[in-house]
Amino acid sequence: MSEKVVVIYSGGMDSYTVLNKAIRSGHDVYALSFNYGQRHVKELEVAAQVCERLNITHKIVDISAINQLIGGSSLTDDIDVPEGHYEEESMKSTIVPNRNMILISLAVGYAVSIQASKVFYGAHSGDHAIYPDCRPEFVKKMDDVCRIANYDAVEIVSPYLNNTKIDILTDGLEMGLDYSQTWTCYNGRQHACGKCGACQERLEAFALNKATDPISYE
Repeated sequence: MSEKVVVIYSGGMDSYTVLNKAIRSGHDVYALSFNYGQRHVKELEVAAQVCERLNITHKIVDISAINQLIGGSSLTDDIDVPEGHYEEESMKSTIVPNRNMILISLAVGYAVSIQASKVFYGAHSGDHAIYPDCRPEFVKKMDDVCRIANYDAVEIVSPYLNNTKIDILTDGLEMGLDYSQTWTCYNGRQHACGKCGACQERLEAFALNKATDPISYE
């Protein structure tokens, strides 16, 4: 019997690659997406379409009520999304306080309830400069806690933790993945802006892989 796992699936290119990697590794995948009040909620529509095509179990959970407690992020509040690269100080405004700890905790609860042994999420080295909850030390500590938080141990898996977005795309292209089925832009408009940190990093990954990004930009 295939090992049952939960994949935190945002609809972005990183989690899309992780999702497909888990499927191709032979796991019985349960995808889990969260509406936390993000302005780029379009990613959830993309996620739902992908999971329907792949015929895998997918839940979208509305946790937007958490914005009564946590705020100050340009992804959830009425604050302009900054333009520029992730290395720039201004990109810190895109941090949603404690987001990944919250999402991982909920995913682990789901994993225990369906008897899944692992939770996958798509942290990578390009996130380390800005997002504390994507750094190796955070993932290690969360893994330690989640192995003892319930009677059933759950392992936290970040297969690209020490890889760049460029590496992730390289792996995905080698798998033959179609990245038109992803949404990355922090601005949830009809077309990607091409200017926010998420777009710039995505475009850089395609350029360095000598590939053409299949989504449309403003």
